[in-house]
Amino acid sequence: MELKSLFLKANNELEYGDVKHRSRKVTCKRCQKETAVAKIRKNNFVCPNCGYYFPVRARRRILMLTDKRSFVELFGDLESRNILDFPEYDSKLQAAREKSRENEGVICGVSTIGGYRTCIFAMDANFMMGSMGAVVGERITSIFEYATENNLPVIGVTVSGGARMQEGMISLMQMSKVSAAVKRHNNSGNLYIALLTNPTTGGVDASFAMLADITLAEPGARIGFAGPRVVEKTLNRALPKGFQKAERVLECGFIDDIVTRDKQRDYLEKILKIHSV
Repeated sequence: MELKSLFLKANNELEYGDVKHRSRKVTCKRCQKETAVAKIRKNNFVCPNCGYYFPVRARRRILMLTDKRSFVELFGDLESRNILDFPEYDSKLQAAREKSRENEGVICGVSTIGGYRTCIFAMDANFMMGSMGAVVGERITSIFEYATENNLPVIGVTVSGGARMQEGMISLMQMSKVSAAVKRHNNSGNLYIALLTNPTTGGVDASFAMLADITLAEPGARIGFAGPRVVEKTLNRALPKGFQKAERVLECGFIDDIVTRDKQRDYLEKILKIHSV
């Protein structure tokens, strides 16, 4: 696929949740202030007024992290189908393709960061909330296998609501399938870096998102298995302040660092440089 067509969707407009903004200004969800789209872009899609992190699509994320014109997509021809004949799943898949302008919930490929060659995958919340079905699992497994064969590190950007219910047990099996590929990659002496974004939950959090050698997160990202409302009702008690937020998860030792968007690319480059020796 040509680079022009590969990144055309990421370059055309500001991605903000479910809404496409082609206007000159956008209203922040948190502070409700209007800001010029150009200013939001220049600020790495972070609100300059309150620091709110706007959602970023997978291709835009790859553009932000990798060297210019270095990304080559792999396994993009794999697409989900209604293997269990689940009611209305076909229409949901079609709606997800139209909304996200992608054919699946994760983009995988090979790129360079600071000249260091690496495999990278980025999940896309606009495709059924980045849910993990058979094809998402197959694409991520395949990129780890490719990295293992070619002795390359893997950088994974996660955002997900967990397993895809329309694929039943098959979606849950992806947890062990991807985890096994991560283990083989690790056994071969290769590096895996995970960047957890908001939200990283469910089966993704319970498997490959938390199996990295180095685990990073964006400020304020929700990281956990079950949602806070479910946990609160199960325990029948109020949850502590900052429950499942990246800052609290860091305090508990489950992640290694919190990195702001303006520093992520340089941070990853430094890690790759250290591990290339």
